[in-house]
Amino acid sequence: MDSKIIILAGGPTGLLPDLASLDAEDITWVGVDRGVHTLLKNNIAPDQAFGDFDSVSLKEREWMNRHPVNFSVFPQEKDKTDLELAIEWALEKQCSSVIILGATGGRLDHELINVQLLLKGIGSKTEIEIRDRQNRIQLRAAGSYEIKYIPEYPYLSFVPVTPKVEGLTLTGVKYPLQETEINWGSTLSISNELVNKKGSYSFRDGILLVIRSKDEDEKAFLNKGY
Repeated sequence: MDSKIIILAGGPTGLLPDLASLDAEDITWVGVDRGVHTLLKNNIAPDQAFGDFDSVSLKEREWMNRHPVNFSVFPQEKDKTDLELAIEWALEKQCSSVIILGATGGRLDHELINVQLLLKGIGSKTEIEIRDRQNRIQLRAAGSYEIKYIPEYPYLSFVPVTPKVEGLTLTGVKYPLQETEINWGSTLSISNELVNKKGSYSFRDGILLVIRSKDEDEKAFLNKGY
């Protein structure tokens, strides 16, 4: 099924990409906790909402309830975060891709575990990606991959998730590698750049965090009031 689900969690709104630029007819929007409020404020009605909704006020919740949203409400005390529940629901839909917004910034414990939640996509046919204003983040299992140039995200980093990643080969980049082992704590594969419109990376063992990123325009950031 060629469809896309976008999940908006409750992270700082100042780190979100432009939501209007992502909205399209073939998108299924999912709100997580305060992310539901953010979507509605941006005139986007989520198809599904998950959460205990402890991050919205009673007045905000009453306002949200006046919208045609399918709410799945969970207790505050549970074994999974609201975002994990939303991701599992999305994967059951067997869509082509899941984009997660509002998962970075704010509390570091939530941000770190949100990145680890990308592991749920390993072995699945569904592409999962975290996005914010400066980053696009994916997890990859061992294999060979093509990577295309995205002018908005010029920097390219590879971070080992497993204690070591074996046989990392990078082509079409400013700093190529050939059959290289990278380990936790090494900065060898940080802040690379494509030199052509596309390149490739491959590795034979381990799990790799692939990050496309850009520097924030500090002046523009401050002018937006964030």
